[in-house]
Amino acid sequence: MGMSRRAALAAGAGATAALVAGGTAAAAPAGDADLAGLAPAERIRRTYARQKAKAGGVWYSHVTRVDDAGVMRDVIAEDADHLVNGYSVQKLAVATAVMDKIDRGQLQLGQKLDLPADIILGGSGIYFLHTVWGDDITIANFLTAMLLVSDNTAVRMCGRVVPALEINDILAAKGFVHTRVEPVANPNRFYLGTTTPHEITDLLTRLANKTLLSPGSCTFLLSVLRWINGYHDGIRRGMSSEERSRVATKYGADFNTLGAARHEAGIMFGSDGAPALVYGFFAEGLGDLDNYGATHPAVEAHAVLGRTMFDTVKNTTIPGARARTVVPKFQPSNGG
Repeated sequence: MGMSRRAALAAGAGATAALVAGGTAAAAPAGDADLAGLAPAERIRRTYARQKAKAGGVWYSHVTRVDDAGVMRDVIAEDADHLVNGYSVQKLAVATAVMDKIDRGQLQLGQKLDLPADIILGGSGIYFLHTVWGDDITIANFLTAMLLVSDNTAVRMCGRVVPALEINDILAAKGFVHTRVEPVANPNRFYLGTTTPHEITDLLTRLANKTLLSPGSCTFLLSVLRWINGYHDGIRRGMSSEERSRVATKYGADFNTLGAARHEAGIMFGSDGAPALVYGFFAEGLGDLDNYGATHPAVEAHAVLGRTMFDTVKNTTIPGARARTVVPKFQPSNGG
């Protein structure tokens, strides 16, 4: 695992990243002629191998897909237990800890906290764009901002209701060994910490099966992660609005002394609302350090993988599924 962004800044990571192999991953159609006749799992594996090679870097990945018997089976497991900086994918774990306290009656989604100026963080999100602060906002508000647009200030808001050490205790109690936030001197603040591809896909599988938290809490988180106003540059890029609503996804991007890191993890649902595929792609040592957009080679690889994976489950139904989740159909509004 490379040194953190904080260390990379001190060491001059830009020079380091310039030496990292980059490459391009053109978003070619998933249905290449030589892949069309393959079984779904093999089609995913070959697409992954090609896109990883184009993007460069070092990848740690885990993908499971439902088989004909309705059982989730490994499709890709490449260094799936490797400890990696999760960056904003870790916000899934933070949200889990907050919802756990809500399930135990120690917090409420409608509970309000003030949003003071001294808590504002830049980077991804919306709160720092306000330029004036002082609102009272609900826990539901900042959880939605944290998961839908990856708001960094929302992480600090979560820390006010669930301190760092308590987050780690909750994650440990749920059986996660490596998924942890990194405490700092202020008990209510933390860095997002580490995880493994296997633990993130386990978290997502239990979220989709509605066993990670209460069914209502799982439904709340899934409704945010599946909403079509969320992140579209990677897995969901080449999808219609209806298809996007069947994918719950969380992206993470940063850098360390190895180079750029681009991660994405999520769930794809079959046509009946049952979870059909779970993915976790963590890549580091990438080039194009300052490109956080859709043209980053690893993000382009995610887009190709997303189309390929979704096409293998888009018509899937799972009669014996433990849980199903259906989000409302998107309806535009012209005001009024």
